[in-house]
Amino acid sequence: MNFDIVANNMMTPEQQLELIKRGTEEIIQENELLAKLKEGRPLRIKAGFDPTAPDLHLGHTVLINKLRVFQDLGHDVIFLIGDFTGMIGDPTGKNVTRKPLTKEQVAENAKTYQAQVFKILDPAKTRVVFNSEWMGQKTAADLIQLAAQYTVTRMLERDDFAKRYANQQPIAIHEFLYPLLQGYDSVALEADVELGGTDQKFNLLMGRTLQGRHGQASQICITLPILEGLDGVQKMSKSLGNYIGVSDSAGEMYQKLLSMPDSLIARYFELLSFRPMSEVNQFLAEMANGRNPQDIKKILAEEIITRFHNADAAASAHKGAGNVLAYGEIPEDVPSVSIEVTADTIDLPISAVLNKAGLVKNAAGAKDVLTRGVVFVDGQKVTTDYRLATGQSVVIQAGKKAIARVILNK
Repeated sequence: MNFDIVANNMMTPEQQLELIKRGTEEIIQENELLAKLKEGRPLRIKAGFDPTAPDLHLGHTVLINKLRVFQDLGHDVIFLIGDFTGMIGDPTGKNVTRKPLTKEQVAENAKTYQAQVFKILDPAKTRVVFNSEWMGQKTAADLIQLAAQYTVTRMLERDDFAKRYANQQPIAIHEFLYPLLQGYDSVALEADVELGGTDQKFNLLMGRTLQGRHGQASQICITLPILEGLDGVQKMSKSLGNYIGVSDSAGEMYQKLLSMPDSLIARYFELLSFRPMSEVNQFLAEMANGRNPQDIKKILAEEIITRFHNADAAASAHKGAGNVLAYGEIPEDVPSVSIEVTADTIDLPISAVLNKAGLVKNAAGAKDVLTRGVVFVDGQKVTTDYRLATGQSVVIQAGKKAIARVILNK
């Protein structure tokens, strides 16, 4: 599997650090990470996943991609499946107590996780562990001793706990155990580095604290940003429908990636691509100088589809989107429509062209597709104020299915 990443364990510590820093939100502490890299040994890199939602999307892969970077740099990646903590439920970001999963649900979800993450991680270089291996051996006395290492006051400093407490919403005692147990995972694994989303910062720091209290060197905490979804505003989420699923077909991936707002191109390349940033910056410079953004999106789509499918699938993905066209994609054999205009007409607003060409049902339909930003002329997104001159012949797409070559005849 070629990830186009220029990295190996012969890089200097400073070069490794620069590669690791790409797309990260925060490194606690950066100087400590550099010192560990200078030790010249493989570092133990930990990331934990509670198997509560087995269908991953590209937002989840931001963290997994960073694990792959560490892997390619020669470090030891530990993929921790929280089967024990999963039965508690991570309270992060929740305003209600989560229902715990059954042991059977956790086991089934864990299998799905592994099948999906190994499309990115090298299974031969990945150590998969379950925290029930050590947590299942703990006695009630052990858990009481662990709970004694942190105060309720400090626990209530967590943003989600603080909000629920202020709003007089219930906080179950076992929810306080979750960050303690996640922190103890770092002790059990003697982790050098732990990765997590920005919403996991409290839990990551707990591991750093507990390691210090157990006489270990405190781990480095690296937080990764939350990826925006295809709407360009809210975080990528299946429930919001703005996601690209790891298990999506090649055609679906292609369609979705080409439909993303141009404003997301740089962000998606930084967090999802393994191409060197020098190459990415070149793409962005070309786009700023007039290159069609759809060309740049296709480059990213090919890389992503190759990763989760294969190169052949990436090459033919534009044909495999079924009856749904990617926004801005111009297929072969586009039907032609001629619009007759009066001799004194110089140009027509795009809304009128859409209506006259039958690409929408009525004026309201034209307003709708323009408001949603899904109207393309020769592959370029246009807005309500766009006008077409008489005599022009252009391919117009309105939404996912309506497309035609429109000719304005006098």
